[in-house]
Amino acid sequence: MLRPLVLLSNDDGYRAPGIQTLRQALLDVADVVICAPEVEQSAASHSLSLHRPLRLLDHGDGIFSVDGTPADSVYVGLYADTRVVPRRPDLVISGVNWGPNLGEDVFYSGTVAAAREGALRGLPSLAVSAAAGACVTRAAEVSTRLAIATLRVAAGPVLLNVNFPPGDDWPIRVTCTGRRVYTDGVEFRTDPRGREYLWLGSPGAEHPSVSGSDTAAFDSGMVSITPLALDLWSEQHRSVAEAVVRASDEVFPPA
Repeated sequence: MLRPLVLLSNDDGYRAPGIQTLRQALLDVADVVICAPEVEQSAASHSLSLHRPLRLLDHGDGIFSVDGTPADSVYVGLYADTRVVPRRPDLVISGVNWGPNLGEDVFYSGTVAAAREGALRGLPSLAVSAAAGACVTRAAEVSTRLAIATLRVAAGPVLLNVNFPPGDDWPIRVTCTGRRVYTDGVEFRTDPRGREYLWLGSPGAEHPSVSGSDTAAFDSGMVSITPLALDLWSEQHRSVAEAVVRASDEVFPPA
């Protein structure tokens, strides 16, 4: 029987210690091909490069880089015929990312987006992130166990977001998404030539208490596994959309 084939990506770049450590752990149980961004693409979210050419570089030993986004990398890995993968992968994994991806981070995260791209293409997919202070080697070992378990139980596309808190020995909990609130702002500065530039956001983040959430698990020293939906349709807000249509018809009656 063929060993499972894992397409491995990230948003930290193909040279990042996290992806290389996870590759080594996975090679004990699976065939692994890396197709990841050439350079760091943190917070790139799920963008695809549709209006510029991309370059695919083969670094040997099943390691490829793309000068694009995390989602680009997974897309190229899946659809470049056999230039990257010899056959359709059994699993897509993104990580191990440097830094957690909790709560609302999943909307911005390039790590989660790479895994989501795999799930949208019909494959079980894991996004794996580890906090500063987490043992990346140990996180890679646990992630390998979770990957094989996912292959055993997932009958189709699924997207699981995994986060490791600091440490090297953790209980594992299934969670929902919590809240991760950043200090928002725009900081304006002046470069050495007198031209203005700006930075978005601030480094501070808080975890409001949400029972059963990924942020609560993280703060309690637990690994969180959060299943993420691929369908963003909201039943909760259907009534709002219907009210908008009624109000629109009242203001602008149909001809």
